[in-house]
Amino acid sequence: MMNNKKSIVLFYIVTALFWYSLYAYVPIFPTYVESKGISYSMVGIILGSYGFAQMILRIPIGILSDKFNRRKLYVTLGMLAAVSSNIGLWYFDKASLILLFRAFAGVAASMWVVYAVLFSSYFKQADAPKAMGFLLSVTTLGQVSATFTGGIVSGSFSDKHTFLLAAAAGIIGFFLSLMIKKEQKDITKEPVRLKDLLSVGKDRMLMLVSGLAILSQFLTFATTYGFTPVAASKLGASSYELGLLVTISALPGVISGALSGSFFGKRFGERNVITVGFMMTAASVLLIPFINSLTILFLTQIAGGFSKGMVFPLLMGMGIKNIPNDKRATAMGFYQAIYGLGMFLGPVVVGILTDAVSLGTGFVITAAIGFLAAVTAFLSLEKAKSACLDAA
Repeated sequence: MMNNKKSIVLFYIVTALFWYSLYAYVPIFPTYVESKGISYSMVGIILGSYGFAQMILRIPIGILSDKFNRRKLYVTLGMLAAVSSNIGLWYFDKASLILLFRAFAGVAASMWVVYAVLFSSYFKQADAPKAMGFLLSVTTLGQVSATFTGGIVSGSFSDKHTFLLAAAAGIIGFFLSLMIKKEQKDITKEPVRLKDLLSVGKDRMLMLVSGLAILSQFLTFATTYGFTPVAASKLGASSYELGLLVTISALPGVISGALSGSFFGKRFGERNVITVGFMMTAASVLLIPFINSLTILFLTQIAGGFSKGMVFPLLMGMGIKNIPNDKRATAMGFYQAIYGLGMFLGPVVVGILTDAVSLGTGFVITAAIGFLAAVTAFLSLEKAKSACLDAA
């Protein structure tokens, strides 16, 4: 571990500010865009641009950062992209420019893989998993504090002030990022090659869980980070309540995520936990069009957040479990790029369905996709697991 613990604490602070700058306006963003008279289809495209940028950029950014071995630069560039996104969203109201600057947030989020690699280089290999656990906790803290305080700022001032709040966090994070420690000189990493990506992409289990991860992210970005705030606003939710809604949707996932592998998976089996998690999430989405009370909506989203937290860590763990150690980083890059498709498609599909039919229909179709994911997980995960064991 680094001798100077202050450097590690500084990295934690930079990480928290990074995610804060990307999430401070998220609870009010769908209703803010809608208030500009933009169609639901375009609202969905704007929301989905965040995931689209990550889908196409995560692997190239990872390859470039490995090739030139200047990861600190990419951390700083990520902060600059976040600040640019926030200032652009604050300044411009035109749909095309809102789309552009929301996509910039996705560009910033694409740098996250570099954050993780740089931070892990500060530690001995044996200590890296524990260190990453702490870093992910800091990530969640940054996101949750952002959604909560963003709702307060929006309610006290205006929706646009949340963009300034996010920009302020990003600017502080940018200057602090200039002071973080560079990667250890004695640590080298072979750049990922296209043939490596194709190689890990042939793994049956990785492909299956990547597909399920697409559906998991579809559910999350169609609802919590998509159109659930729109449904809540139609029930009379204030900006503060929108921030609270997104916050309480995320917090239960922190608990269930911590327990998914260490308790639920071991006690009930990974396939069963993932299946039940998808079913609970789908049920929480299916209820939304029929809810007439904010209190009940909040309760369903707490349940949905808990169930989402059960699923995602298990999928990630199962995806790399049978991958050789020297290819796990490549597999994780492949996995993260693939699930960006769900982050993009979720809000886009619901936006189109809302314009074509109704918002309620969008939620019903999203729920159906969740139930389809549950059936797929139940029928396919054990077969893929057995096939991997036979191949080994």
